[in-house]
Amino acid sequence: MPKPLSLNFDPIARADDLWTRRWGAVPPMAAITSIMRAHQILLGRVDAVVKPYGLTFARYEALVLLTFSRTGELSLSKIGERLMVHPTSVTNTVDRLERAGLVSRRPNPLDGRGILASITPQGRHVVEAATRDLMAMEFGLDEYDPEQCRQIFDILRPLRVAAGDFTDPDAAEPEA
Repeated sequence: MPKPLSLNFDPIARADDLWTRRWGAVPPMAAITSIMRAHQILLGRVDAVVKPYGLTFARYEALVLLTFSRTGELSLSKIGERLMVHPTSVTNTVDRLERAGLVSRRPNPLDGRGILASITPQGRHVVEAATRDLMAMEFGLDEYDPEQCRQIFDILRPLRVAAGDFTDPDAAEPEA
């Protein structure tokens, strides 16, 4: 992970101040910049934890999703839908997981063109160990208490609804 900058000022607050002087106050600019920087920080933290397992956070998420399914397997299309990623990303992720021996694939008997990805025993072992490590470091959010984490989730939820991640925010969660 790159060394922190250790600036003696907040560059996002400075940009917000300069922006306000030039174009007027636009709080969404400071918010989006903070969110994007937080994404960089958090992805760096969690990727550093899962890297010793030969994973990226995206591959970890795919393995977790497979463990959530009743049978330990899902179609590639369902994986893409649930992880909200492009089919090409799913294929690449599953390819890498398969090469590492963490998943296997087989034709989907219910869809002649579809493929099922199944988590292997080794994949289950790796996801359990990585999960323990991620939980120990609170998924990189150890600066926040559980209530603040819930608030972050709640404040970002309307954005996800508006983006079409799901249509009924009050609907029950589907089973994997």
